Formats: sequence, structure tokens, C-alpha cells
Amino acid sequence: MLKYFKGLEGRAFKAPSRHTRYAARVCGVRAATAMVATAAVLCAMASAADFTVGSKRFTESYILGEIIARTARSAGEAEVTFRPGLGNTAVVFAALKNGAIDVYSEYSGTIAFELLGGRTSATLADLNSILASDGLTASIPLGFSNTYALAMSESHAQRLAISTISDLAKHAGLSVGLSQEFLNRKDGWPALQKTYRLPQGARGLDHGIAYEALAAGRIQVMDVYTTDAKIGRYGLRVLVDDRNFFPPYAALLLHRADLPERLPKTWAALKTLDGSISNARMIALNAAVEIDGRSFAQVAEGFVTKAPAGPPASRAGPLVRLFGDDFLRVSGQHLWLVFASLAASCVAGIPLGIWAARSTAAHRVILPLMGVLQTIPALALLAFLIAVLDRIGTVPALVALFLYGLLPIVRNTATGLSEVARGYKQAGAALGLREGAILRLIELPVAARSILAGVRTSAVINVGTATIAAFIGAGGYGERIVAGLAVNDNALLLAGAVPAAALALLIEGAFSVAELWLIPKGLREAASRR
Repeated sequence: MLKYFKGLEGRAFKAPSRHTRYAARVCGVRAATAMVATAAVLCAMASAADFTVGSKRFTESYILGEIIARTARSAGEAEVTFRPGLGNTAVVFAALKNGAIDVYSEYSGTIAFELLGGRTSATLADLNSILASDGLTASIPLGFSNTYALAMSESHAQRLAISTISDLAKHAGLSVGLSQEFLNRKDGWPALQKTYRLPQGARGLDHGIAYEALAAGRIQVMDVYTTDAKIGRYGLRVLVDDRNFFPPYAALLLHRADLPERLPKTWAALKTLDGSISNARMIALNAAVEIDGRSFAQVAEGFVTKAPAGPPASRAGPLVRLFGDDFLRVSGQHLWLVFASLAASCVAGIPLGIWAARSTAAHRVILPLMGVLQTIPALALLAFLIAVLDRIGTVPALVALFLYGLLPIVRNTATGLSEVARGYKQAGAALGLREGAILRLIELPVAARSILAGVRTSAVINVGTATIAAFIGAGGYGERIVAGLAVNDNALLLAGAVPAAALALLIEGAFSVAELWLIPKGLREAASRR
């Protein structure tokens, strides 16, 4: 035994301080980082802007959100924040109810049927009688109505003599592509199909790419908003709603009920938007983004300042889009999401891995549970966390990323510890070391390479998964991807995807360097021989 220990001494105990520093970094510094991260989140929540505007994830909502925010800033009464592309109707409405935002643009028919379940008509008085229970109010009609409709290419509709939605019942073979929200709305496809007795099935498509799918012939019928600029550009025929299925969709502001009293000057500025946008003007604003290539902010600024539009803008080059004005902001948000959640995953995952390695019963529970968490779709988990935490944005995104990051860390910690040679632990016990000291000075250092590999995997996973967080308003590179999908702008999509991929490669390289620094050469060589 003494001979064995002498051979062990040069490798396992040669540099215990380095191993101890590594364990401290993982189990101590990470813990401190997680606590700092939590404190920062709470501080950020406590110092939230006085007035926050939200938007959904389609062109018109982005533009109207920018207009509302810029109009509110002109009052000079409050610090105004705009949170674009928070998600679909349910997500943005939840944000309004829990106070994460103060106002967003909505449509009377959507409020009546989607949010209030058809319990009332679409008149303002009836809507507000129910909204009051949630501390909300609908007011300031913007002046236009953006109604849902079905559309086909003009040439195809003319060839089949289709001009109304009822005519679709005669052509069961038509391929129908609809936005995911319309597929599931109470005033969407299921009720429309029942009302008109339509025989077609429908598949889900992002609204931003449905026009290209229809132009390419992959689908023949799609849902549109009647103020879509692309209706004219793609030569579509909007089918007549001959059974008056769709309710009025008057655009208005949906806001917190206390807004007029809390911010009277801001409210007075917002009231100037009453009736200020006609249908033709809204179509022109949408066209300025989707066809002329202007940004949401540029179009909104022109509307608020009443400046002439000028010539159509040319699309900026890839590098300009990549390193645009928002680059530092979205990079900071993405790094925060990745590393704050990674720190929390380390703090929880390494102890769980140690427990799983020590206890067979715990191993049988912890590892399968971590595996189940990985199988939950990201958007489904985010939606669940929004409901549980009653908020949107950074907090549910961090929780989701924390959960997704656990499996690699827990599994690699448990595997690394289980592979530590039994003789190492016996040698430590022979020296009189207690179990905790053996874990700290022998087992964790020997398993360090495996643990670090798990942390690396978790970090890379989080870089990609963090882009999904933009769907609930957490920002990051996903914000560009979501906006690019809304206007079918490939350059903007790449401006979000490329830095996310580059960050993943940088993290891979950084962990390779960290391994050389943290893991002694003897342990690396021993691990490679196994």
C-alpha cells in the first residue's frame, strides 16, 4: 500500500492547491456569480423604466410600438423603454396584466374573441367592462382596421373562379398555409373552417415567409392582415368574407388603467394618436419596412416628426447589419443570459452530480429527471415558466436556460467521480483524510476534466438556446432573428445567427485554454489513456 501511495504522491497530491483553486472556482466563485446575477436581476426589476411599451412579432406591431414609444418620449415626463417582439398575443397580454409593460397596440376583435373568449362585442364600452377586472383599459382608436382575411394569388383565384371564402369549399385539394397563431385562435381557422364547412387541412407557417411559399406554389391559400403591404406586391386576391365571420379589428391602445392618472403628460401625448392613421397610411408604413427596406425605427420617426419619407433605402451590407447600432446591447444581453444561467447550473449541477455518484437511488432519479428536462421544447418550457412566474423577459429565460444547462454538468460530474480509481480514495483514507477532504483534494481534481467538459457542453447549448429567449422579450441575438423572420429579411436573420455561432466557437476555444490552465498535465495524460 505504501508503494502504491508513493507512486500516487507525485500525481494526485503534487499540486493540491491548484485543484483546490479549481474546485473553489466551480463551487465558490460560481455561487457568488449566481448570487450577484440574482441581485442584478432584482435591481434591474426595481429600477424598471417609468413607462414601457411592448409589441408582438409582426411588422405592423413593431412599427406601432415604435410610434407609441416615440410619442411618449416627446412628453418628456417619463423614462420610456420599448420592448419589441415579445411574442404572440397571449404572451404580450400576460406582460401587460402583470405590469411588465404599460401599453401595446391591439385590435378590438382580438380582444373580444382571443383575450376575452367571445364574452362580449367588440365595442369599447363592452370590452372595458370586462378588462377593468384586470386593471386594464382599451382606448385611443388609431383610425384603421386591420382585419384577418384569406388570400390567393390573383391568377390562381381567377383560373378557379374563387372570389369568396365560401368558394374554397368547392376545391378540397387546395393547400392552405396559416400562421401558427391563426391556427389556434378562437376567431381563427377552427371556427372559420366550421362556419364555412371547408374541407381543406392547414399547416403552420411563419407569417413572414408565407408570402414566398405562396408565390413559389407550395401553398395556394394563406391568412393575411388586410393592411399587409405585400398583398399588392405579390398580386394577391383577398377573398370576401361573405358570411361575415370576422369581427371588426379596429386598432387601438390596450394599456394599464392607471396610466392617465400616473403619467398625465404622457397620456396627453398618446391621445394625439387618436384617429391619426388611416388604412392607406398603415399600408404605406408597412410597405416602407417590408418593401423599401427602412427600419422600424426610421419609419416611426418619420411618422412622429412628419418628415418626408425620401427615396427608398437600400439594404445595408452584411457587415453593417452585423455591427449595427444595437450590436453592443444585444451582445450584452446574450452574454448575460448565457453566463448567468451557466453559473447557476454549475452551482446546482455539481452537487447534484456528486449526490448521484454517491447514491444509487439518487442516480436513478436525478439523471432521468435531467434527461426529461432536455426533451421539453424550449418554447413550451418558456410558456410554462411565464405562467408560473407571472412575468416575461429575462427571469423566465434565465430559469429555462438554467434547467437546460443542468444535464451535461450533472451527468459529467457523476461520471467523472464514478471513474476515480478506488485506490486513490483508499490512499487518502490511509492518510487519515475524512470523506469531505477526499472529495475536495482527490476526487474532484481527478474528475475535473470530465466536469469541465460538462460545463463546456452546457455553455454551448445555452448560446443556441438563448436565441429562443427573444420570443418572450429577453433580448439577445434572437431579437434580430425574430425581427428578420417578421419581415423575411435574410441579412437581419444572419446578423443574429452569425454572432451566436461565433460566440459558441469562442466559448469552445476558451474552455480548451482553460483546461490547459486548470487541469494538470499528469491528469490530462491519465484521462487520455483511459
